[in-house]
Amino acid sequence: MTARRSSRKHQPLARQASELALAVPQVVAHRLTRLALAGPLPNARDRREFHAMGQEKVHAFWQSWFAMGWALLEAMQKAWIASLQGARVPLLDMQSVLARGMAPVHRRATANARRLARTRLR
Repeated sequence: MTARRSSRKHQPLARQASELALAVPQVVAHRLTRLALAGPLPNARDRREFHAMGQEKVHAFWQSWFAMGWALLEAMQKAWIASLQGARVPLLDMQSVLARGMAPVHRRATANARRLARTRLR
């Protein structure tokens, strides 16, 4: 029963990873095509998209690091409280730390895939 419970518990990480594996190539293909079609003088719409491309990566990176740091802090607090109470100290669940860290990147990439699928290249 514990094996079933733990596999169910870590489904969000597997789901996030598989959705990311589908969304990222779509976004990259769309943006590379847009970059190639824009040529040396991109229009205002393309410049906004190219600027947002870099900006959102930095923002998602910092959100991801903050989420993983917060998850680690919570795990350390639980371990500290358990040790003070004389209880068994729980093991660090890295799957949940990774899932929390991947969430901002997943959210941004899947939103971009949906948004870019609706837009026309020219």
